[in-house]
Amino acid sequence: MSQVRNDKPFTLAGRTFQSRLLVGTGKYRDMDETRDAIAASGAEIVTVAVRRTNIGQNPDEPNLLDVISPEQYTILPNTAGCYDASEAVRTCRLARELLDGHNLVKLEVLADQKTLFPNVIETIKAAEILVKDGFDVMVYTSDDPIIARQLAEIGCIAVMPLAGLIGSGLGICNPYNLRIILEEAKVPVLVDAGVGTASDATIAMELGCEAVLLNSAIAHAQDPILMARAMKHAVEAGRLAYLAGRMPKKLYATASSPLDGLIG
Repeated sequence: MSQVRNDKPFTLAGRTFQSRLLVGTGKYRDMDETRDAIAASGAEIVTVAVRRTNIGQNPDEPNLLDVISPEQYTILPNTAGCYDASEAVRTCRLARELLDGHNLVKLEVLADQKTLFPNVIETIKAAEILVKDGFDVMVYTSDDPIIARQLAEIGCIAVMPLAGLIGSGLGICNPYNLRIILEEAKVPVLVDAGVGTASDATIAMELGCEAVLLNSAIAHAQDPILMARAMKHAVEAGRLAYLAGRMPKKLYATASSPLDGLIG
């Protein structure tokens, strides 16, 4: 039985990953819940807000890396909470120092606290500096296909357009914009922000996204551990559906059973 599409490995910065679900570490009740939810998700890449989370810069406080070991997970430092390029660049350089030369980062430069929408002008400025400085930049951006293309041309290794506002749980609000970005993409495209439940993650993957990054949908669920498991299966199901190729939509019904050979 042939597939419409052959799958290809999910590769970032020269490394191949089995899981296409990336998860954050914020908003959990405690470190134990953080550890257990991330384990249940099956994620291999875990993103950490350097400005909000202790990964060694505060030696007298609990260190997230004690429960999310860099030996087990690929740590993806992010610049959440940064509102201009200089803040974001400084945060990435701090993360590289704390993580012994680690160059893989998630860049996000926000426009304001109400929407947490990306400031694309400052994002482009920061991306140019970080790429020249040797970072492997995964970048949170708007769903504007032109901006996504420019960020890839700068040298970002992945573009991560929002599907909805950060933490909103509204789901995939912009499937048509995402489809345009995906059609033009020369680098992996990951949905970042907006996912609220498992079906949202599946839709993102069915569109052809390489992966999904989320945090609030798991951390704010009534049962984060169970939701983490749901997201794991949702991403896997969405990828398989994308590869299989869905049936065409039709206005009218078509019988499921063959009509040939009916008894008169």
